[in-house]
Amino acid sequence: MNNMEKIPKERLPKHVGIIMDGNGRWAKKRGLPRALGHREGSNRVVDIVEYSYELGIEHLSLYAFSTENWKRPATEIEKLMELLSFSIKKHLERLKTNGVRIRILGDLEPFPRKLKKEIEFALLETEQNDRMFLNIGLNYGGQDECVRAAKKLVALAKDGKITLNDVTKEKFEECLYTNGQPPLDLLIRPSGELRVSNFMLYQLAYAEFWFSDILWPDFTKEVYASALKDFIKRNRRYGGL
Repeated sequence: MNNMEKIPKERLPKHVGIIMDGNGRWAKKRGLPRALGHREGSNRVVDIVEYSYELGIEHLSLYAFSTENWKRPATEIEKLMELLSFSIKKHLERLKTNGVRIRILGDLEPFPRKLKKEIEFALLETEQNDRMFLNIGLNYGGQDECVRAAKKLVALAKDGKITLNDVTKEKFEECLYTNGQPPLDLLIRPSGELRVSNFMLYQLAYAEFWFSDILWPDFTKEVYASALKDFIKRNRRYGGL
């Protein structure tokens, strides 16, 4: 697709993050319930995960539900939870067979008990996979993640397991949800918004940003390929010349 398959894997980003935004607006433009926008958006998730897998992208992080999304109407949150449950049941076996490991970014504690068990089962079923890591942000916030990491370091210090000199960048990264994974290379945000919305604030320190007015349910593989091709053209200097 768009000759992406001809591009050497080493030129592609190792870690892509996507803020999946615009489902509600997509539905509203068509006079549809917001829930149908989320359902259509879930189809794009499948497309983009599969295409990332085909290209050999090793880490894909998707922002599905933020710590701020609890402010939405209860009926919409309920529909989102139902959709998440449905998606896990429908796609888990395929992800497991293809070597995709699911990891969760965020705190699952507030989620319904049944859904938590389904998510925990999916994590267990894929924990031995290593061909691709699929990070899903659920009740996730970048600020909360950093605070959580700081608390972990404080707890280690109180237990006498580390000293002040042991607190390094590497030690801090061990306390993040993405422990063991590389930082973001490319952050994609559709829907026309030009902000990161509290997503992976630490991991995106040197990420390239790619914004688009396209709403998430219209975010096709072709659009994704355009973002990846744009990334390949950029000169990443990391503060150097």
